[in-house]
Amino acid sequence: MKLTKITELNQENNLVLLVKKDSKLDSYGLSKVEQKFVSKQIEDDKKFVEINQYTRKIFIQFFDKKEDEEIYQVKEKARKSAYKICGKLNADKIKNADILSLCSPELTFTFAEALILSNYQYLKYFTKDLDKKTNTLESINILHKEITEADLSEITNITEGVFATRNLVNEIPAELTSVKLSEELKELSKKSGFDIEIFNKSKIEALKMGGLLAVNRASNIDPTFSILTWKPENAKNEKPIVLVGKGIVYDTGGLSIKPSQYMVEMKSDMAGAATVAGIMSVVAKQKLPLYVIALVPATDNAVSNKAYVPDDVIKMHNGMTVEIGNTDAEGRLILADALSYAQKYEPELVFDFATLTGAVIRAIGNEAIGIMGTAKEETFSKIKQAGNHTYERTIEFPLWEEYGEQIKSKIADVKNIGGAYAGQITAGKFLEHFTNYSWIHFDIAGTAFLPKHKGYAGTGGTGSSVRLIYNFLKNY
Repeated sequence: MKLTKITELNQENNLVLLVKKDSKLDSYGLSKVEQKFVSKQIEDDKKFVEINQYTRKIFIQFFDKKEDEEIYQVKEKARKSAYKICGKLNADKIKNADILSLCSPELTFTFAEALILSNYQYLKYFTKDLDKKTNTLESINILHKEITEADLSEITNITEGVFATRNLVNEIPAELTSVKLSEELKELSKKSGFDIEIFNKSKIEALKMGGLLAVNRASNIDPTFSILTWKPENAKNEKPIVLVGKGIVYDTGGLSIKPSQYMVEMKSDMAGAATVAGIMSVVAKQKLPLYVIALVPATDNAVSNKAYVPDDVIKMHNGMTVEIGNTDAEGRLILADALSYAQKYEPELVFDFATLTGAVIRAIGNEAIGIMGTAKEETFSKIKQAGNHTYERTIEFPLWEEYGEQIKSKIADVKNIGGAYAGQITAGKFLEHFTNYSWIHFDIAGTAFLPKHKGYAGTGGTGSSVRLIYNFLKNY
């Protein structure tokens, strides 16, 4: 969507007014009758007023912060109102609208960002009535004395990063193999400005990435391992921040095959890979002065007579041996190789992102991201702050030593699955074996893909964690 900064209103354009209840509305093309109508709505404690002037629409959204409200709660109200107004603009077949904000620049930024996020559609595979399905809203013009061109550019870059992630997650498995995923990452690197190196199967074999190779064993498509790098000359950190994304492009469960109802939506099992790609896109476009690397191990988890099986023991990139208890616990195997590979960079901080466990959904639903790790409490606190700021909230789970008992093996260094309880934590405990640095694991299984529409997050791929991590890095 096109974003433009304006210095005055066009009285003929459709208008969205973001105001406080004590704002005067006599300067924005409202007649005395309309002003009286709006005043009555305010008296009735209405938060939203719509006025039809026949040649244009005026939408008035009121914002007031209550004494017991945090600013992040008010910002989420702005996002929800943006979603509502986006729906009305498209329902009225409006292509262009002016936004006049008398609210803070922070609230205005949030509203505009959410309006664009709300306008996202994935219509690639529709063949009928495409014109009727396509949103009409194409551009918005923003009038706010403190919103700059740089702000509008940042909004554009953030939303484009989220959309890049959503598009990858929403693509069908036949069109997004492990090889095609690496090609898509290469295209994104050209558009965004980060560097990329892609390892083929022979290179992966040379690196002895036993987890990635085991999961790939049943596939007729080779695995890939992509390294995305953003290293500007003015980087403030000598040692990189490394992002690792799980790239299981389709998950059947392997020989521990999933029931059919649980196999639906498994195209989204590469959402971790898509997430780090989206983050790298925003980081590079915004030219953040940080050295950041993203690692993407990619394969499908297929079924054939070549498949790895429960009871197998495999040797990982770092030399550890893993007893396979369940081939549907495959994501942690490819992540483990990538986390081990990250050690070569002597990283300052490592985050990994994965649709890793159903257990995290059972624990906290679709409302939050489960996090755990070995990073300092200060880092966890800043992640929580960024999560509140973007309303991509996080809940920290413990990595207590006792949980490690569940993944002890009698035949190898570690097992790839624990017992029936605390599955999200035992998965984290498994990954911990492959880290020797400050690290946080993000289990995005509940937030990365939504089967039902949910406001500005949409349906299908959401782009979960892109805004969260960009906000963290921006303030790092």
